[in-house]
Amino acid sequence: MNKSILILSMVVAIQGCGNPEAKRSKSQVIEAETLPEAQYELVFDKVKALPNQAELAIAIIENGKVNFVGVKREQDSTVLIQNKDRIFEIGSITKVFTGTLLANYLVEGEVNLEDQIDKYLGYSLKEDVKITLKQLATHSSGLPRVPASLEALSLENPYKDFGEKELKTYLTHDLRMKHKPGEVSDYSNLGVGLLGYVLSNKAQMTYEEMLQRKVFSKYGMDASTTLRSILENKLVKGLNDEGEEVSNWDMSVLAGAGGILSSVKDMSKFALAQFDSLNRELVLSRTAFFEVTENYSMALGWSVIQTESGDVWNWHNGGTGGYTSSMIIDVIAKNGVIILSNVSALGELTNTITSLAPALMGAIKGEEIASDSN
Repeated sequence: MNKSILILSMVVAIQGCGNPEAKRSKSQVIEAETLPEAQYELVFDKVKALPNQAELAIAIIENGKVNFVGVKREQDSTVLIQNKDRIFEIGSITKVFTGTLLANYLVEGEVNLEDQIDKYLGYSLKEDVKITLKQLATHSSGLPRVPASLEALSLENPYKDFGEKELKTYLTHDLRMKHKPGEVSDYSNLGVGLLGYVLSNKAQMTYEEMLQRKVFSKYGMDASTTLRSILENKLVKGLNDEGEEVSNWDMSVLAGAGGILSSVKDMSKFALAQFDSLNRELVLSRTAFFEVTENYSMALGWSVIQTESGDVWNWHNGGTGGYTSSMIIDVIAKNGVIILSNVSALGELTNTITSLAPALMGAIKGEEIASDSN
């Protein structure tokens, strides 16, 4: 399978740290002045491997308090910038929001986890395959990562022309299951994209309308959308490993798998909302429904990971052709890390981002976390 279509690889990837190299002017450190030096060191050590114009917007949440830090590569140096309001594609972290929509409709009694999706599609799948909403949300549907027709497409904007017509044709005529539904959890962009689509059918709203009404407005996320044209003037251009600008991705009918654009400020609002134990939909969205291993389970969009120190993290990474992102929260400790970047998920540098997030989580507690990356 072409690695480009992954959008996300759930990698628990952490690497070491070193000394920072940076230009820090007074105007550049207003937002991040309270960060401990150890966190600066982690950030700057990672960023120095990135090409010029590469940019990271980071939110570090400790005991419910948010600190923002922005860094950018300019003329082979790393500078601090203020970019908490700048817009990035968040890639597969979108799946967390799709799971949150599902949780919302569950709490409202509009759907049940065991509902079969053909109930909302209006047609049956090939060979009358039966898949439930829960199976889509936990990657246990048995569906492949992407439809076969997308594997060979150009990486510039691979989902753009895969619309409702193409989805129906695939599901009714060309579907090839990878597993029997409910047997294993095997990551599927198609599955969660399909979840967003069937919820749209149920609600008689577009995916964008559902997000705005059910999630973004509720949590004050006024700079988040699936409509790139709305935020074009704030959008950070996506880059490949060589620092060249690349195409944005249009997720079309599978927007629920990776179509959201947002700022780290907006994402921090969503993260902070997770610490409210009385918020039924968010609690439900983080609840494990499928055990993958002893220390790793799937919730409704979120992965649930128990660390070696016994902490429980809800985690999701994301990536598109020009962006890599990562989001981890520890609800009990009220800690979290969010990283949005214009570093392509298709190259080798994506691991810089996916490894930095858990390392920063460890630094919050004064721990050094180590793991292999791939």
